[in-house]
Order: sequence, then structure tokens, then C-alpha cells
Amino acid sequence: MSNFNTQLVHGKSCNENKTGSVNPPIYNSTTYVYPSVNSKVRWDYARSGNPTREFLENQIANLENGDRGFAFSSGMAAIHAALSIFSPGDHLIIGDQIYGGTFRLFNQFFKRWHLEFTTVDTRNISAVAAAIKPNTKGIYFEPFTNPLLQVTSVRDIAEIAHKNNLLVIVDNTFLTPYLQQPLTLGADIVIHSATKYLGGHSDVIAGIVVTKNKELSERIYFSQNAIGSVLSPSDSNLIRRGIQTLSVRLDRQLLNTQKIVNFLEKRNEIKKINYPGIKGTPGYKIASSECSGFGAVLSFEVQNIDVINFVNNMNLFQLAVSLGAVESLVELPSKMSHAELSSTEQLKCGISPNLVRLAIGIEDAVDLIADLEQALEHAKI
Repeated sequence: MSNFNTQLVHGKSCNENKTGSVNPPIYNSTTYVYPSVNSKVRWDYARSGNPTREFLENQIANLENGDRGFAFSSGMAAIHAALSIFSPGDHLIIGDQIYGGTFRLFNQFFKRWHLEFTTVDTRNISAVAAAIKPNTKGIYFEPFTNPLLQVTSVRDIAEIAHKNNLLVIVDNTFLTPYLQQPLTLGADIVIHSATKYLGGHSDVIAGIVVTKNKELSERIYFSQNAIGSVLSPSDSNLIRRGIQTLSVRLDRQLLNTQKIVNFLEKRNEIKKINYPGIKGTPGYKIASSECSGFGAVLSFEVQNIDVINFVNNMNLFQLAVSLGAVESLVELPSKMSHAELSSTEQLKCGISPNLVRLAIGIEDAVDLIADLEQALEHAKI
């Protein structure tokens, strides 16, 4: 077995490349020839399987130490596929700080199909245990939440879940298999918005599901093939290419993030920083134990600052939602990513009007810090 960085670069060959090309070919064909009527073919129709997509799916399965990987047309399509394995009347426990799009899918779509959900703070194992019902089938959560970076232990959730014969589904978008491998920690299904760090360049929408065992793989494949929200060959190639530089990009992003945290800690305008890499913070111990890094997203609250002027006057940080790409982004959760929540709901979730979220890229840290500094000076009240 090759080491992680070697797997990033080379992946696992599908043995379909007859040309000797260094990169796996992009197969755009929608259909494939049968040598004869009774032939058993590996690929027949592109929704059911495609060599370019299969390369990516095999690669991410290896990186997550899973049985199989599945590539979808978006992160939401991947989440939909993972939830589609449950049946009407099933109950799931979900984290109280999951992505807003996921929450909407659960509550405005899957409830119509008679799935039941209970929202809990998954950091509180007692609360998770108390939420288990006779019809509970799984627990869904994000190890690092957005935008407050609250940390949940995959290992602890998996322990209580498996005692009760429940599936554990983890959204590993923020950490990627480079920083955390939830299946190794006890999870059963891992999901990625591959739009973020796996792609890494803000140029492709994609989702990934990785399963731990063959039984789950068969159920996810049925959903992928039946519903058909598969990733195109060209987009599969973009995600494959992005994965090749995942560790190189994240190494720079992690280093930049730590330098920015160090800068913010010295500024009087910063009231609170949410980042699990800060020693003494609630999530530090768990993150240190279960992750090989603390990620490249942080948030903070400002004081004595006009927060709108602050973000509007950044030059290098671009005002945009999303994360995980080579460029650095800034956003106001209360006005952007979580704007669909009322102000009361936002405050209940810990999102204040003065909360700023940064997604750190690979630029020179000196330039990023200078941009933050000039924007803070400009926005002082």
C-alpha cells in the first residue's frame, strides 16, 4: 500500500488506458459497445458507470480507507443519496450545527417521505444517547461545524451508535481525508462537498460518498444509479486533478491560518476567535486526538468595528461564500451563508451580527495579514 501523498498523485488505475497517457483519459461516451449480445461488460451506460468517474471513486475510497466511493453532481446530491438508504418511519439524530442546505433537505424534503429527525448538540454524548428511539437508524453530523468550528468526536459518536446498531454518517468536507479519516475512527459513511478542498479551485461543483462495507456500498450504488445525479467525466477529472495537490495546498493553508490566528489574538478589535487549533479551547483536545490538523477555516467576533465596512474594504480576501480553494474568502454568516435564519434563530445558534468567517487560501500570509489590518483600521468606530 502506497503512502497517502503517493495515493493523492497516482490513485488506482482502472486498467482501461491503452494509450500510455500519464493522466487518466476523460471518457465522454454515454454508451459502450457489447462485443456480443451475451457479453458481460464492465461499462454499458454512463449513468451506471464511467471509467473517468470510477478512477476518482476508487481514489477517494482508498484515501478514506473505505470499501467504495461514489461521485455525485453536487454535495447536496451526495447527501441525498446517503439519506435515501433509509425507509419511511426511520428516525435520525442530526447535529444542531449542520450546513443550512443539509438542514433544508432533511426538513423540507425528507420529512415529506416520513423520515424523522431529532436535532442535538453532538458534542454532548448524553444528549445523543437521550435522543435515541426504538426507530432510530443513524446519526448524522459534522466534526467541525460551520461557522463556529465546534468539534464533535467521531470516535465517541461511533461508540454510542454501534452499541445501539446505528449508522454513523459524517460530513468530512472541512477536514478531508488528509486531516481526518472518519471511517477509521468508526464512522460508516463519509460525505464530502468535493466543491471545496478536494477540487480546491472554485471551478467545479461535486459531491462524494464513501462507504465502509459492501452492504452499504450496494445501497448507495442503487441510489446513484437509480436517481442518476452522477458527476460528469470532465468534472470527475477536475476533482481528480484537485486531489493530486490536496496536501500541498492544505499544508500552506494550515500554516497561513495559524499565522492569521496569531495576528488576530493580538488585536483589541477581536472579541473572540473560533478555531479548534487554539490551545485551551473546548475542541482542542478532541481535534488533537482525532485529526492531523485543525483546518483552514476560522471565525471571529469583532468589537468597536463596523463589521460591514470591515468586510467591504478587504482587497485580497474576496467577499464570497464557500471555502477550501486556493484563494482566501471572507463572509458575514448573518448576512450571507445563514441569512435564511431569523436574527433570533441566528443568536440561538451563536451567530452574532459581528461574526466574520474566513476561509484561508494559499497566498502569502504577510499579504493576507496586511489586508486584515488595513480593513480593521478602516472600519474602526
